[in-house]
Amino acid sequence: MIGYPPRVLFQKKFWAGLADGSITLAFRRWKRPTVKAGGTLRSPGGLLAIHAVEPCALKEISAEDASAAGYPSRRALLDALKGREGALYRVRFSPAGPDPRDALRRDDALSDEEWAKIDAALDRSDFSSGSPWTRDVLRAIEAEPGRRAGDLAPRFALPLKLFKQRVRRLKTLGLTESLKVGYQLSPRGRAYLARATHRA
Repeated sequence: MIGYPPRVLFQKKFWAGLADGSITLAFRRWKRPTVKAGGTLRSPGGLLAIHAVEPCALKEISAEDASAAGYPSRRALLDALKGREGALYRVRFSPAGPDPRDALRRDDALSDEEWAKIDAALDRSDFSSGSPWTRDVLRAIEAEPGRRAGDLAPRFALPLKLFKQRVRRLKTLGLTESLKVGYQLSPRGRAYLARATHRA
């Protein structure tokens, strides 16, 4: 499977600021940091270059910090941090280009070797889950692009969280992409599935 930088979750309201570079800070509570200075991470706004990961006390957070983290005020940021466990860290970053999966999703010219690698990765996901699901989920998304995860998950007798985790595996392979509501196959996913169906 292709390796990618780690991903840190951001609420949807922050995505535009991550993409245009106006958001350059994040505050996280961790038992230990999951990112490090000098590395990169994926976000819904593209790839981010990590410049610093620093322990931080609440009293050290300024109004300017809150603005750089995408919050309207210091109080709004402090409220967002309430009830979360772990030590507080300030993460400094800047945009570092598009998510590398974006180009992968657009690449639908599959060589025999690339097709075989995708096929093997899907087989491994099926095996690790204890039952085949990958191609069935791809076909369900193909049949109903834009269908909500909450509508699709019951068809596979899966909790919503687990279903979304499985779709993220397919997205990591460049086979699916998220819409404002639901999912659709990427050009790469359509190319893979068309060839898989032809061979079946």
